[in-house]
Amino acid sequence: VAVFGADHIYKMDVRDMVAFHKSREADLTVAAIPVPIEQGPAFGVIEVDSEWRMVDFVEKPANPPPMPGDPTKCLASMGNYLFRSDVLVDEIVRDASRNDSAHDFGKSIVTGMVERGQRVFAYDFFRNDHPGMEEKERGYWRDVGTLDNLWEASMDLTAVTPIFSLYNRSWPIRSIDQHLPPAKFVFDYPDAKRRGVATDSLVSSGCIVSGGHVGRSILSPAVHVHSWAEVHESVIGEGCEIGRRAQLKRVILDKFCTVEPGARIGFDREHDLARGFTISDLGVVAVPKGTHVTA
Repeated sequence: VAVFGADHIYKMDVRDMVAFHKSREADLTVAAIPVPIEQGPAFGVIEVDSEWRMVDFVEKPANPPPMPGDPTKCLASMGNYLFRSDVLVDEIVRDASRNDSAHDFGKSIVTGMVERGQRVFAYDFFRNDHPGMEEKERGYWRDVGTLDNLWEASMDLTAVTPIFSLYNRSWPIRSIDQHLPPAKFVFDYPDAKRRGVATDSLVSSGCIVSGGHVGRSILSPAVHVHSWAEVHESVIGEGCEIGRRAQLKRVILDKFCTVEPGARIGFDREHDLARGFTISDLGVVAVPKGTHVTA
């Protein structure tokens, strides 16, 4: 049984992890990624022996144990687990009966299995290959559990040749088809600075860029950017409306928001906070779903 986290960005051929799991006759296999040892305190860190059998699991350790063969790196848990089905059922039942348990896979179940000497192994994600993969993509993994991580992973996609490519036909990423019309770009009046254009951006189906400028941003389906609006380094959710002459910089705009003509987000920290928006350490402004943003 595969139990994988849903807030991570990566590509994996799970068949290789399954083969490793079976070859070790494992009760549990945990996917792990090598990270610089100084970054270890930000992760759940796995300690393994020379056979990659787990001997310890520590959540955010001050002094992370190094991985085999490379003292400069440690093994961070990716939150991806392969269980023998009978073992998973037994462990969940066991954990449910404990009042002192955190009821967490890493802190409770994985740690308990290691302490009881069960066959728990770590799988090195860095060895994973998939068809059409370029070497620069090896080991790409992003945890998008924070605003900054989500924004950075999104900006990765806007690169000219992104490390995490959406265009590998040998390993396509399946997505929902909402049966929307193609994206549309209208108006080309350079003298009036009214030109519908998007550069270094991903623009989804159903979007209309109507005389506005979108740069290094992601537009989800059915977004409408009106004339003279400017959207930069932002992630715009489905169905949002960006009014004329509005300006957005480093904004994560959730679904179905309306930004009034002339409104500005990402330029005045105090004003953004006063409107109830969240601002991350990197200055990314998050606007909740369905918000009507006034000028």
